[in-house]
Amino acid sequence: MKKNNKTIDLNDPKLYENRELSWLEFNQRVLWEAENPENPLFERVKFLAIVSSNLDEFFMVRVASLMEQIHAGYDRPDFSGLSPKDQIEEISIRAHRMVEDQGNVFKRSLLQGLKKENIIFTLDFAQLNGHQIDYIDHYFENNLYPILTPMAVDSSRPFPLILNKSLNIAAILQKEGQEFFATVQVPAMIHRYLEIPAVNEGERQFVMLKDIIVHHISKLFTGYEVLCASPYRITRNADLTIDEEEAEDLLLEIEKSIKKRKWGEAIRLEIDQKVDERILIFLKDALKLKNRSIYKINGPIDLTFLMKVYGMSNTKSLKFNDYSPKRPKDLLGEEDIFEAIKKKDIFLNHPFESFEPVVEWIQDAAKDPLVLAIKQTLYRVSGRSPIIQALAEAAEAGKQVTVLVELKARFDEENNIQWARRLEKAGCHVIYGLVGLKTHSKVTLIVRKEDEGIRRYVHLGTGNYNDITARFYTDMGLLTVNEQVGRDVSAIFNTLSGYSEPPKLHKITMAPTQLRDRFIYMIRREAEYAREGKKAQIICKMNSLCDFEVMQELYKASMEGVEIELIVRGICCLIPGIEGVSENITVRSIVGKYLEHSRIFYFYNNGKENLYLSSADWMPRNLNRRVELLFPLEAEHIKTRVMGMIDILLKDVVKAKIKDTDKNYNRIDRRGKEVINSQDYFEEQASVFEKKYYKEEIEEIFVPIMSHEPDEMS
Repeated sequence: MKKNNKTIDLNDPKLYENRELSWLEFNQRVLWEAENPENPLFERVKFLAIVSSNLDEFFMVRVASLMEQIHAGYDRPDFSGLSPKDQIEEISIRAHRMVEDQGNVFKRSLLQGLKKENIIFTLDFAQLNGHQIDYIDHYFENNLYPILTPMAVDSSRPFPLILNKSLNIAAILQKEGQEFFATVQVPAMIHRYLEIPAVNEGERQFVMLKDIIVHHISKLFTGYEVLCASPYRITRNADLTIDEEEAEDLLLEIEKSIKKRKWGEAIRLEIDQKVDERILIFLKDALKLKNRSIYKINGPIDLTFLMKVYGMSNTKSLKFNDYSPKRPKDLLGEEDIFEAIKKKDIFLNHPFESFEPVVEWIQDAAKDPLVLAIKQTLYRVSGRSPIIQALAEAAEAGKQVTVLVELKARFDEENNIQWARRLEKAGCHVIYGLVGLKTHSKVTLIVRKEDEGIRRYVHLGTGNYNDITARFYTDMGLLTVNEQVGRDVSAIFNTLSGYSEPPKLHKITMAPTQLRDRFIYMIRREAEYAREGKKAQIICKMNSLCDFEVMQELYKASMEGVEIELIVRGICCLIPGIEGVSENITVRSIVGKYLEHSRIFYFYNNGKENLYLSSADWMPRNLNRRVELLFPLEAEHIKTRVMGMIDILLKDVVKAKIKDTDKNYNRIDRRGKEVINSQDYFEEQASVFEKKYYKEEIEEIFVPIMSHEPDEMS
């Protein structure tokens, strides 16, 4: 492709960032929130726990997948020019640096901050007094010793299968001049730390469970001398591989695979920084790991325990402001949700506006004698989902209930299997997803028999039907009785539940059959307008951008002069600001109190301004291997509101970071700019809507009756 007489090769690897390295930079932005002194202390503690949890999943799935490719001899480079082996090497370098930074943030910053709040984690037993040591000794003898199982390794007892993500203690023992290796698993059901009597009044003091076991480990191996001991943790391949074509019962096949997840190939070894070399060599050989897969930890291994530490404080100043989601603006004053939807399309903005009306709507439908059928897709739901309960009650009441429960939702498989069985017992028609595809769309159809005839009520959303995550994921939803949308959704459910061919849809676009082509068409349309000298603009918000074809089309559009603004929370393999290629593209990422999860797509379209929401990101899996939906926002009151929200997101200078040509994310210089934190702004906006409504309602109640008749007494 030529631009300014210069040939641009859009296949050049230098134009793209590797997906895995881009994800690690996203996790770095989460780590920055743990470092950020503007955040309350306990929120920083929580962010550090999230960094560790994120890394666990990254190694179990993404790194494990690359290792499988290497084992299979696959060496084809990705669009950034890196082969699987190259990627593993680059990941190792970056992840080791991140883990070191994690340890420094914990030991140099957060431990000191917690100490100022009288919460003390003592990592060195030498700092404890006699009374505290006695307390710990008593705890070990009565609570830990009875449940610990020491496992020796010798010619008759091979190295045991170590559970994925479990914390363990390795030891080198000696007897009669001969050395032995042994290991002890730290019980998962016990807290990772123990509160002990504090030295000073008003303080709370804690020691780590692994330190207690190491301190007393000789009691587990009587008759042996313990030469050294060290905690360690193994991360295993947890990516399920299921042959859906051959599976007679998908539910049973997934149950079997879940059990195997605990014992997959070892991918990563985390071990104490001060580990004795003999332990390290033994584990490295036993687990068949290379040096790059070994992570020496400066501080406690597995900082996910900090999520429980987060719950230690109720002091408001140490956490983000306690915000309660408000009644959605479009439902203020409405008691009957069905009647409200008939009046106008309803927009929902979670978690600033409550998800509860969606739950109430499904609960009402379950009891409503006019409701004939409920159809819904479920990807991830909460442990005690009120929606599941409502669907079961609807089926038990004789309504036709069809539920697609996606069994292949990673790490939610067990939960979804339980719900699928619960719904089947209640009489629901349960679909386990489609062969070869994940159903990731979020859609509900309620069919109601009314005086005017059969009416379809539809909810479409960007996020899961999960009442828990709806409190801290930013998502958007639409409630509508639009006839064309209703017909589309009916056709979609017929495709999901039967053998119908992919339907011809009027308003909604579905992946994997139509969505890629639709996005490409809309990007190219903006490029054509730009070529004609007309205004052309694209604004998109999503979680991830790594689809090669989409990125190439964005580059082409930029080269034609289309103004493109991208808000991408996580992976972004497109590089903005490249001369002659992406000079018209900006990329920003927002990481804050809530997890940005909504997907918004805006195309100027020569002034017609098309605005969409979707369950899909711009990733190959979303466009090729998932059932996803893109749906338009057409009501003017909703379009105006969402465009205003986009404007605020683009003006965020507090939680947004801007990606540069060197693939770095930079804080925004606030000088001369209005200081806007978009998430705080939307909280305040929802509160203002609610306060204004109730204020006006009260004023109307107390309006005096003014007589215009002449005073008869005058």
